[in-house]
Amino acid sequence: MAGAIIENMSTKKLVIVGVILLLFQAFAFMVGGLIEDGAMVTVDVGLAYRDDTISEWTEMAHSFEQRKLSCSFTTAKTYENEGRFYECDLLPFMEVGSVAHKYYLLNIRLPVNDRKKVNVGIGEIKDIRLVGIHQNGGFTQVWFAMKTFLTPSILIIMIWYWRRITLMSRPPVLLEKVILALGISMTFINIPVEWFSVGFNWTWMLLFGDIRQGIFYSMLLSFWIIFCGEHLMDQTERNRFSVYWKQVGPIVFGSFCLFIFDMCERGVQLTNPFYSIWASDVGTELAMAFIIVAGICACLYFLFLCFMVFQVFRNISGKRTSLPAMSKARRLHYEGLIFRFKFLMLVTLTCAAMTVIFFIISQVNEGHWHWGEHTVQVNSAFFTGIYGMWNLYVFAIMFLYAPSHKRYGDEQSSDAGANSGEDIQLTTTITHVDGPTEIYKMSGKEAQE
Repeated sequence: MAGAIIENMSTKKLVIVGVILLLFQAFAFMVGGLIEDGAMVTVDVGLAYRDDTISEWTEMAHSFEQRKLSCSFTTAKTYENEGRFYECDLLPFMEVGSVAHKYYLLNIRLPVNDRKKVNVGIGEIKDIRLVGIHQNGGFTQVWFAMKTFLTPSILIIMIWYWRRITLMSRPPVLLEKVILALGISMTFINIPVEWFSVGFNWTWMLLFGDIRQGIFYSMLLSFWIIFCGEHLMDQTERNRFSVYWKQVGPIVFGSFCLFIFDMCERGVQLTNPFYSIWASDVGTELAMAFIIVAGICACLYFLFLCFMVFQVFRNISGKRTSLPAMSKARRLHYEGLIFRFKFLMLVTLTCAAMTVIFFIISQVNEGHWHWGEHTVQVNSAFFTGIYGMWNLYVFAIMFLYAPSHKRYGDEQSSDAGANSGEDIQLTTTITHVDGPTEIYKMSGKEAQE
């Protein structure tokens, strides 16, 4: 009978595929590694650009911004230490989404107005230090190369996967549709639009990147819920998206909240790169609270996913009671299937754990300049490693869950009558041309399609 590739591919070939994917994952990590208290200060800032050394400067942005100073005197306030300077915490200054011009000019002015109490009580400013955070050339080359290579790779496997689905005599089931949606979201985040930022002043690139990543996050988290649910093999009628609304609904709502939070800062920065939500006390408290809540929700999601995987393992292990009654050949075959699906679930759980860790650390890293002494370092190897892991995982899922052209049991067709009562199942919804697959039969029931 027909089945998915993960069922019918020989163990030797499956091991070869797994080793190749593991090598690509290791490569993805390595390439990234080659690479008066409470005083308010008002700043009149302007940003201009030009593309040669003789043309006039063109103003890009201009704004009056306020920042709250947090300074400390590091030595004792004695006569001997008179003339020493206060040490002030770093302040968020500006963020530019695209650097498409050759030369930039930054003008900073501190206006003083005694009547309006502008820049009064901030002392005498002797020195201003600017810390620039940018994406260096080495990492940019690696990042662009990865996206340029991975985009056609995922696109090709996605087209191949859906072509095999459409060749079936039945309509696609829920799990197959969700796998396609996951492939589309992965392709969307892979498209190397960053190439255009080299020649075009697209200030919305940061916001667009966050939107793409948010869509992929929501799709990936929803996929894991549905993927585990379709392997639970309980008596719930599945193969309908409405069954999962209680689990997927909070994910969609959380993604929408992340979008609103991002628009509060990135959206304003489209016209004013000097704006920062961290500039006010209220904005800082809201941002920190939002990041903490997002981290807690991510941890709770992972715990819930662990619970679902535990239920899948328990149900699959319960099917082992049917194995002793089978012939030796079929028993060994199904033991191999059970091992494969357990291994795939563990890979899914590992990928989910790494994704949650990456999400939390990237959120903390996003605001670590605003948190004083609390910093988290995220190097380029971590970025490229997680990005490569996502692509390899999506590639593997689409490959392994594509319908297989092989038919297990053709060589034992004379035993078809005896084997008809020995079939068991690991999933609840995947059926193929000739009826349920072997994996599908392990639960002894068919989903309503």
